[in-house]
Amino acid sequence: MNILVTGGAGYVGSHVVEELLKTGKHRVVVLDNLQKGHRDALLGGEFVEGDLADEKLLDKIFTEHSIEAVVHMAADSLVGESVQRPDKYFRNNVTNGLNLLDAMVRNKAKYIVFSSTAAVYGEPIRTPITEDHPQTPTNPYGESKLFFERAMARYDHAYGLRHISLRYFNAAGASPSGAIGEDHRPESHLIPIVLQVALGQRAQVTIFGTDYDTPDGTCIRDYVHVTDLAAAHLLALDALAEGAGSNVYNLGNGEGFSVREVIDMVERIVGKPLPRVEGERRAGDPAVLVASSEWITKELGWRPQYDDLETIVRTAWNWHKQHPQGFGS
Repeated sequence: MNILVTGGAGYVGSHVVEELLKTGKHRVVVLDNLQKGHRDALLGGEFVEGDLADEKLLDKIFTEHSIEAVVHMAADSLVGESVQRPDKYFRNNVTNGLNLLDAMVRNKAKYIVFSSTAAVYGEPIRTPITEDHPQTPTNPYGESKLFFERAMARYDHAYGLRHISLRYFNAAGASPSGAIGEDHRPESHLIPIVLQVALGQRAQVTIFGTDYDTPDGTCIRDYVHVTDLAAAHLLALDALAEGAGSNVYNLGNGEGFSVREVIDMVERIVGKPLPRVEGERRAGDPAVLVASSEWITKELGWRPQYDDLETIVRTAWNWHKQHPQGFGS
């Protein structure tokens, strides 16, 4: 298939591109404005620097490359920033996303796999979280993703544009190939933050809240390896190509690890203790966020291959110690 990957130079996007290229059966075109992505993260395919706000560019890409399917990963994704700048998040994640859907309809592209998020659920009322859990996002980021999911459902009804939404929990790790990894600026994810402490780039790691109703008092999160996430996108594309209807799936390990467990694992892998301090809870942090991924396992046969915390952290460490300053270092 001829596949357009939007945001393909980003963390998850570059791993999706790597997995698509490994199949040898897809022609991959990447569209990224490089505001957060990295050109060096792309291991192949054809790269177009640009933005979803550019409708003429979208039509040119669809026409020149005969795009049949889209993996849509381009988005703003910082929860805190979304609260401060809801306009930015609705404009990019919703308005620009609708530009993409309109281009697909105009150019008769068949289907789309969408990078969604567990933030659509808001505060969990039960765990593990299933896809039919109430969707009550607590921030504009989650709202923007949920609105786009609903927009795709309307486009499916009106235009037959089939889609699969993949609701990520905590993406983590790096490609087992060692070629690509996680390079956010600023970094907001726990594992790379702890690894930056190990590299001497941060003085300490702060544990936000130690009085949660969990075994060790710290938050528990569901970490899923980024290569396993990428594999799920390929399964979703194959399912749509074989005639599957529109659907939504969670992507998680089905078990969680606490903040203390993550730090302990990093210390074990890097071979030294790391300075840590205890801080107050952050507003809006649930005690436990763990996914049920039974639906995608049953329906698409997805099974994580890198699902233990040691493997997740070790692949991340292997990349970070080789790229201490990120891409280009």
